[in-house]
Amino acid sequence: MCCKPTNTVGLEFISHGMNHVEGGWPKDIDHENMEQTIRFRKKAGKNEAYISSILQLGSVMELCIRQNNAIDKYEQYFEDEEEEEENHNAPYAKTMNVLRDPHQVKRTVTSLSWSPDRGRKLAAAYSSVVFQQTSQLSTDSYIWDIEKPSIPEMVLKPPSPLVCLEYNPRVSYTLMGGCYNGQVAYWDTRRGCQTVAYSSVEHSHKDPVYKVIWLQSKTGTDAFSASTDGQVLWWDVRKLSEPTERLILDLSKEGNLGGALGGISLEFEITMPTKFMVGTEEGLIISCNRKAKTPAEKIVCTYDGHRGSVYAVQRNPFLPKNFLTVGDWCARIWSEDIKESSIINTKNGVSELMDACWSPVRPSVFFTVKMNGVLDIWDILFNQSDPTLSVKVCDGGLYSIRVEENGRLVACGSEKGEATLLEISSGLSVPQKNEKSLMFERETKREKILMGRQREIRLKERCRSEQSREEEVVREDGEESPQELLARAEKDFYSMVEVELKRRRKGKDLIEV
Repeated sequence: MCCKPTNTVGLEFISHGMNHVEGGWPKDIDHENMEQTIRFRKKAGKNEAYISSILQLGSVMELCIRQNNAIDKYEQYFEDEEEEEENHNAPYAKTMNVLRDPHQVKRTVTSLSWSPDRGRKLAAAYSSVVFQQTSQLSTDSYIWDIEKPSIPEMVLKPPSPLVCLEYNPRVSYTLMGGCYNGQVAYWDTRRGCQTVAYSSVEHSHKDPVYKVIWLQSKTGTDAFSASTDGQVLWWDVRKLSEPTERLILDLSKEGNLGGALGGISLEFEITMPTKFMVGTEEGLIISCNRKAKTPAEKIVCTYDGHRGSVYAVQRNPFLPKNFLTVGDWCARIWSEDIKESSIINTKNGVSELMDACWSPVRPSVFFTVKMNGVLDIWDILFNQSDPTLSVKVCDGGLYSIRVEENGRLVACGSEKGEATLLEISSGLSVPQKNEKSLMFERETKREKILMGRQREIRLKERCRSEQSREEEVVREDGEESPQELLARAEKDFYSMVEVELKRRRKGKDLIEV
């Protein structure tokens, strides 16, 4: 007989507080005073009502004790099977809970964020990604306690549906979200579900805010955001009336918003505080330097990543020079030093990839989710051509993913309003021996080979260009080009033919005479 976990719609429970005096002692008795409690016990023991109550309760207590002796309700059934499954080498991922959108009309889980306090809470942003459909839906998003999945712990009330939502990694009770109408909003959960502050419409983004990230500043109040309106804006949540800084993603470096690329994903690594990356709708990844002297110098370089929108970009937490991108039908891993092409590509699948992230504990493991409802887990240390594990999470498309900081729990958000929590096997969530050094050594060799190949290609191109310049110089000195030689030969040929025809006509005329 095989027992499988089943997720059903749970009952809703409501907790009510109650007054309680320690130990149930009367008000005139100090329970911490030993003399008073001993005196009270002696007095109660002589009371006939107390004695009769104890006699009546004795038979009930005896029945309960006998039941406990007959059945051990704390017995661990199937303990051997669980140990065998845990020790088995085959990777697995099992569903722990499903957090469903309480709203009647289900909305897409567009973003997920684990709380920094051991990941006991999960913030989920709910919105519709269908154009002009948001006006018909609720604007609520939720914070869930993963141990109480039946109802949300808190309902967040943004001014517009949230497209993204992020916990502050330094302060577990503050969050920042990006709205569909371009505003950014800030919450302090100690103050309730309403926003503490939000940006003014005239100084906000003009398109939906697809990503917000907290910065590692001394105050812990700085963040920045990206939108498809072509802007990256920096904020201080203590004063959200207007952004503190602005960057227009115009590759011509003229600051023209009309020609800017739309940002749909954003990356920031705390070990590189001046650098950040933006994934665009046009398939390019833009590498930027915030501390450059002029706005034109802030756009450092671009990577030609995908044929469509770059839905995710993230640096490897252990090897920050390598970063992961997802777009169209594949995932790519890049080296920061090689701009011409990625160093690892996954195969093009039949379904579009929507999000991806690295494992926080294993340098070689990353996760991708697809529109056919499948979660793929890749371990490139052992296999780069196929995923180590593929799990069908739901019938609808998966739109977002986030891994808890211990690497064991994975949250996947679907377009049907479900946030599915999965526990993955220890083989995929426990660091392997020498994994980081092995990854670094192999990727370093790969980068050297690719860089050598790129240098060889550039050298050949340089040689060809120098050769063509030398030919031009020779032609300028008087030597005819191949095209000129061909034209002259053709002209000489027709001239000879014409002379021969004239000679034959003249001979014919003489014979007739």
